[in-house]
Amino acid sequence: MRRSAAGPEPKTRLRALDGLRLLAALMVAGYHYGGRGGEITEAWGSSAAVQFPTAHVWLAYGCLGVQIFFVISGFVICLSGWGRTPLAFFASRASRLMPAYWAAVVLVTLVFALPMVAYQAVSPSDALLNLTLLQQPLGADRVLGVCWTLWAEVRFYALFALCVVLPGVNRRRVVLFCAVWTLAAALAQASDEPFLDVLLMPQYAPYFIGGIGLYLVHRDRRDALAWGIVGVSWLLGQHHAVAELWRPDSPDAFSYRSSAVIILIVTVGFATVAAVALGALNRIDWPWLTVAGALTYPFYLVHEHLGWVVVGWLHRGLGVPSWATFLLTLAAMLALAWLLHRFVEQRFTPLLRNALTKGL
Repeated sequence: MRRSAAGPEPKTRLRALDGLRLLAALMVAGYHYGGRGGEITEAWGSSAAVQFPTAHVWLAYGCLGVQIFFVISGFVICLSGWGRTPLAFFASRASRLMPAYWAAVVLVTLVFALPMVAYQAVSPSDALLNLTLLQQPLGADRVLGVCWTLWAEVRFYALFALCVVLPGVNRRRVVLFCAVWTLAAALAQASDEPFLDVLLMPQYAPYFIGGIGLYLVHRDRRDALAWGIVGVSWLLGQHHAVAELWRPDSPDAFSYRSSAVIILIVTVGFATVAAVALGALNRIDWPWLTVAGALTYPFYLVHEHLGWVVVGWLHRGLGVPSWATFLLTLAAMLALAWLLHRFVEQRFTPLLRNALTKGL
């Protein structure tokens, strides 16, 4: 293993990264609640452009929090997979994702089934299928709107486990994985073959690969190949973000986004994770950021659909002003995330991890 004497020693907890994760989740929540300028929602009773005449233009960029999530995920998965057996890697990922996910699926399904909640629930069969995290490839309705990102994460975990963890993690194998996946993803997009698109995720691969490259930089800041991986991934990532999210300035548009601002946000996301990798943000080591990182995943799971229930109750039911509703809804979802972390994740994550380890 190579490591520069001037580089940072790998740490098990990078609190600045925890803070960035929560910030990315709040960006996505801001997009959902107030960034869809041209869409009339039942909860608000009008469009975000009416509720937030100025802010909705900027909240529309909050969806880029997902791309930042993927960069962080690449960094963290490479960190957590280094030195682990395939069994330990699988048990770690499954126990991290599933308890809060199962709880969120059940909770949203139950809330949507209440007579006073005016949202249509998915069918019982689709709700049960959602517990597998395979609802999207099987074409079923989703209980959680954000679960499409989990499907992307699961495919990334599978590729990394099969190609890197299973044969044994080392720098050379990680570099080769990044190079091959980058080229294969580009070829998949050029081939226009649906299976390859699903498998190799050309529109999301650069963010995961960029995060992996940044972890290699964290291990050795003088690693030229790692910096090359990061640079190519950034170039590809900004291209895919603009291609997917840029919208022309039109009064009928769902939301308007400037290509320059999209490129800037993607760049800032890569640069911030790079700053963490290089140790430039080590002074941001406040203990409460660990709590923020712990709340991010359950908050991300429940904020959209249950958030709309809270928005409708506060704004249309009680007449609370728009910005107060926005902030109170964020606070309510963070409180719910704490409950899920405290009573679901902290209790069942170790149990599931131990059960998987023993069972396999």
